[in-house]
Amino acid sequence: SLGLSEVGAETLRRAHGTHPIAALQSEYSLWSRNAELGSLQACRELGIAYVAFSPMGRAFLSGKLPAGTQWVPGDIRAGMPRFQPEAYAKNLRLLAPMQAIAERADCSLAELAIAWVLHQGEHVVALPGTTDIDHLHENLRGGSVRLDTGLLAELDALFAPEAIEGERYAPASQREVDTEKFAFEQC
Repeated sequence: SLGLSEVGAETLRRAHGTHPIAALQSEYSLWSRNAELGSLQACRELGIAYVAFSPMGRAFLSGKLPAGTQWVPGDIRAGMPRFQPEAYAKNLRLLAPMQAIAERADCSLAELAIAWVLHQGEHVVALPGTTDIDHLHENLRGGSVRLDTGLLAELDALFAPEAIEGERYAPASQREVDTEKFAFEQC
């Protein structure tokens, strides 16, 4: 084990050179797109499955987390910069246009978020979490949603990485992440 919660393309290539890697599990969603800077392509080239955890942005993209959500003790989102009140309020502005796209695609926000992830390549698997049977069924329906290139382009533009307010992780947690960073992200 590398002691990292996520790895970038260079680390993945080195590890794969030592021992074949079958799958890489890493965060990937409309609002966490660092994988597009290298690891997603490296997986494609090396024949490695990319298992995208948190494809709904830790439930943000489901639209089911209201403004002013109070986190229960131990909820990881409580310490994440994107979920801090000011950043969260700014990020909520993305959901109304996303909802309009979901309506055109005839699906829910959660289904749209999962469908977008699955449309990123044959080697990409979405790994949503849930504790609710209704949400499980909704997650499964996301695999049936078909998005044309126009809808994909709209989602890509709406959730351009620089449009997201706040870092993915707090600085202490960021040290466990070895993914590439966008130029505007803090080091």
